Amino acid sequence: MTFKELGLSEALLKAVADKGYETPSPIQEKAIPKILQGLDVLASAQTGTGKTAGFAMPMIQLLAQEPPRQRRPIRALVLTPTRELASQVQEDVDTYSKHVDLRSTVIFGGVKQNAQVTKLRNGVDILVACPGRLMDLESQGFIDLSQIEFLVLDEADRMLDMGFLRDIKRIIGMMPTKRQNLLFSATFSRDIRKLANGLLTNPVTVEATPENSTAERVDQIIYKVDQKRKTELITKLIWDGNWHKVLVFTRTKHGANRLVQKLEKSKITAAAIHGNKSQAARTRALANFKKGEVSVLVATDIAARGLDIPLLPYVINFELPNVPEDYVHRIGRTGRAGAEGIAISLVCAEELEYVRGIEKLLGMALNQEVIEGFEPTKGPVSGGKKRMQGRGGNNRNGEGQSRNNNRNNTNRNGGGNYRGKYRGNKSSGNGGGSRD
Repeated sequence: MTFKELGLSEALLKAVADKGYETPSPIQEKAIPKILQGLDVLASAQTGTGKTAGFAMPMIQLLAQEPPRQRRPIRALVLTPTRELASQVQEDVDTYSKHVDLRSTVIFGGVKQNAQVTKLRNGVDILVACPGRLMDLESQGFIDLSQIEFLVLDEADRMLDMGFLRDIKRIIGMMPTKRQNLLFSATFSRDIRKLANGLLTNPVTVEATPENSTAERVDQIIYKVDQKRKTELITKLIWDGNWHKVLVFTRTKHGANRLVQKLEKSKITAAAIHGNKSQAARTRALANFKKGEVSVLVATDIAARGLDIPLLPYVINFELPNVPEDYVHRIGRTGRAGAEGIAISLVCAEELEYVRGIEKLLGMALNQEVIEGFEPTKGPVSGGKKRMQGRGGNNRNGEGQSRNNNRNNTNRNGGGNYRGKYRGNKSSGNGGGSRD
């Protein structure tokens, strides 16, 4: 199927061509025609599946069909749970609307409101917002939602997880009842279905991937190791594999900071993103990661929500999440767009219960191994294959390279990895996360 067959206008087709896209993704193929028909849509789609274009393009087309109004009232609202996701969505909206007469802007907390207020006063057709800043500016009289025609809840499951339900209900109360509603979520949980029942009118349901599925091209592996030796092991993996683009998840903000400090002491360039970091610090960390100036990005679950890094080769769970669904979200950040990826979890004895919960959710047993020299001293170690220490030190593809400035000009060749499938250096992207 082509984008033209989906019913998109020439202006949207031109914008798609400018992006270099040739065929729609599964979520775009399923959602775009339904949205163009004016239907409410409940969609399940992970970050990185093209979901933003899936709702942005048909929404832009329908808005552009109407003659522009003199004062440009807000006619479409996209709510997102995090600042970085809001910025990302706004960039996409701006990209796809460049050949039509529409204005859009984004608002979120953590920065001064003056510039945001100026854009609102000049008039915008499409507003991308985090709930906190939206309600703040509305209470000051800078936002009027009385002429909303489209409401999009992006990553609605995370908004519920972050406690935004009350805010969402208040915002909905500011809008006209007659509007088109689009709800996008990674999962169709009971809470999401309850929200959808109260928000959507006779919705159509579309799914891009099975619920709680993991990427088919993601190689999942568990390394059993004592908690106190996790930092040593992750350092070895990065060094021996010569890994340059690694996303690491920790359970806490302080844990993320501590890990960054220890990695830096081992001459591994690293940065952390979490809720205690300023917006400027998060933006800078993500930019440096994108440029390759930072090899390792350490994040908490909330901060990483909405983070979209194309061709990210490695995701490491330094600590397993206590919610199995969060594991799916984490590892789904690699193995995208047809690329292969590796998802590694460092698991101590206290986390084996989490492993069982994840396996139950996935409906499969995860491969558990022990690296020689890092055998756990606590808890059962049976069932795990033993890997020889130092494996991966030779680059099978001849792609080992110096880290140059990243590691004080210390050159260590590497390449291969403990799975025997060296993915090489891969380009980075953008994304991030924060509450509002």
